[in-house]
Amino acid sequence: MRATLRRRSTIGVATLAVAALALSGCAATEEEATSDADCSAYADYLGNEGTEVEMYTTIVSPEADLFQESFLDFEECTGITINWNGSQEFEAQLPVRVAGGTAPDLAIFPQPGLLAAMVATGEMVPASSAVAASVDANYTPDWKNYGTVDGTFYAAPLGANVKSFVWYSPKTFADNGWAIPSTWSELLALSDTIAATDVQPWCVGFGSGEATGWVGTDWMEDLMLRFQDAATYDKWVSNEMKFNDPKVAEVLAEAGKILKNPDYVGDVAAIATTTFQDGGAGIVDGSCAMHRQASFIGGILAGDYGAEIVTPADTDVEGGITTFYFPGVSADNKPALGGGEFVGAFSDRPEVQAVQLYLTSADWNNKKASLGGWFSAHLGLDTANVADPVNAVAVEILQNATTFRFDASDLMPAAVGAGTFWKEMTAWVAEDKADKAVLDAIQAGWPAS
Repeated sequence: MRATLRRRSTIGVATLAVAALALSGCAATEEEATSDADCSAYADYLGNEGTEVEMYTTIVSPEADLFQESFLDFEECTGITINWNGSQEFEAQLPVRVAGGTAPDLAIFPQPGLLAAMVATGEMVPASSAVAASVDANYTPDWKNYGTVDGTFYAAPLGANVKSFVWYSPKTFADNGWAIPSTWSELLALSDTIAATDVQPWCVGFGSGEATGWVGTDWMEDLMLRFQDAATYDKWVSNEMKFNDPKVAEVLAEAGKILKNPDYVGDVAAIATTTFQDGGAGIVDGSCAMHRQASFIGGILAGDYGAEIVTPADTDVEGGITTFYFPGVSADNKPALGGGEFVGAFSDRPEVQAVQLYLTSADWNNKKASLGGWFSAHLGLDTANVADPVNAVAVEILQNATTFRFDASDLMPAAVGAGTFWKEMTAWVAEDKADKAVLDAIQAGWPAS
């Protein structure tokens, strides 16, 4: 399915004379002097006054409004106008525009696959050395890898999302004296402890209409990152390692320790018919203790079940829910599963490079996050600028992740990732289908090369 220190880049620092010109330009008239913008912060991007840069993206209003607000000072101080072009037809129209010779200056790619397809057209330009150096300094290497095609770096990270969460009620945990686990074995031990009470340890729902089963694939992906290394995960995604390989079987067996244990989840077969929206409801009313799901479920549980998103310290809030990190095999094993966007260029004009570079800066990432509802994997993003407590945890997960990988099912061929993988994970719980039969069936659905 689909260290929090601020750091400023020292790449391409402009001369003092240019910086002074920028400052005098911002204070040229009494009217301009009323601006809150500190133009000295934009010295790295000067020399492109009167230019325009089109940014093409899937992001539309109201979310787009906050992006445009985050650019206001940059535009004022640099003289570069950013023309935001959000379209829900982005994936279909970008190839058309590129083929027709009207490619945008910058495009925000929601997945690496489309980036690779556009690189194959020969129309994209590699990221500048300044952008590459900024990404090296400000992101973990996995993020740069996802913007790299055939050994060439094209697209810089932008926003991020995280799936490696366990949702819970701080009040329920505090009332029962349960501690947050830091390893997989501690998580299982906690589940045993809870199972001895009148609270169900886990609540789970795989139901999602025609997409039923994607929740199960997320469990597999998170556990693949915990029980196997990153290289093995990548081979699994590409099918270089087959779906019925013993290493995959090991992971499915680990998933079954929770998902097919009636002492933990109640009626195992009912998981298939319980919608993913309803799946986490029990943590709100206290009937279940834990729910593994991405950050978006908080909004659903708040809207549909009256949950309140709180911090782990808010142990007296009825209906209060928050998250802890889905633990690895050891406390220092901290992989993260999620996704994100990447900004790639179809032009090497200096103003285009300036905008692409600015989006990798701590200044922009903190400015954008402070507007709400957004976070990134930037190492200079201060969690104090992330108001939502769950998003703040997500930033900490990304900044401390030993490995980051995209959702595997989104990267696999659709016949598998959105087909047999979903279907067979559903059969695994609904029909108690055997592990080997499930993995054999998924592998059989892999398209011939």
